[in-house]
Amino acid sequence: MKKIPLMFAFLLMMLNFSAVSAQAKYENEKTAISTMLDGFNTAAAKADFNTYFGYFADESTFIGTDATEIWDKKAFMVWAKPYFDKKKTWNFSALKRNIYFSKDGKLAWFDELLDTQMKICRGSGVVEKINGQWKVRQYVLSMTVPNEIVDKVVAEKAPMEDVLIQKLKTK
Repeated sequence: MKKIPLMFAFLLMMLNFSAVSAQAKYENEKTAISTMLDGFNTAAAKADFNTYFGYFADESTFIGTDATEIWDKKAFMVWAKPYFDKKKTWNFSALKRNIYFSKDGKLAWFDELLDTQMKICRGSGVVEKINGQWKVRQYVLSMTVPNEIVDKVVAEKAPMEDVLIQKLKTK
């Protein structure tokens, strides 16, 4: 009878060790993703076109702050190239970042608050581990709007976006 409690204790210890190992693995992956995202932001700030776009998966999407800004990687490269050539890029740094994983650990998604020339923005996206490296599959950049001034912001953008809304409804 003494073997049952001993086996139970051993089983609990093994399960706990497995959980700790999985947590440690994801902590390492979180660090790798965070380092990658910091490098991604640094490459943009330095106007390093090749390094910046090297962080994107071949099949990826960038969604900007304007409602019309949604590009696949190739189209985004074409749009961004003049800014990189003129060294007129963006300088974002993470203030806070959350990273989450799929059950198999091959995909992760993140949200982050960014210090930018537009003040606080939110970056969010999906990254995938491809050939041992985390790559951006989708990146979404959003401007934050404090609740206290939402009405003012809506009033300011309404004339432009009303036209776009009507255009999109007729498609």
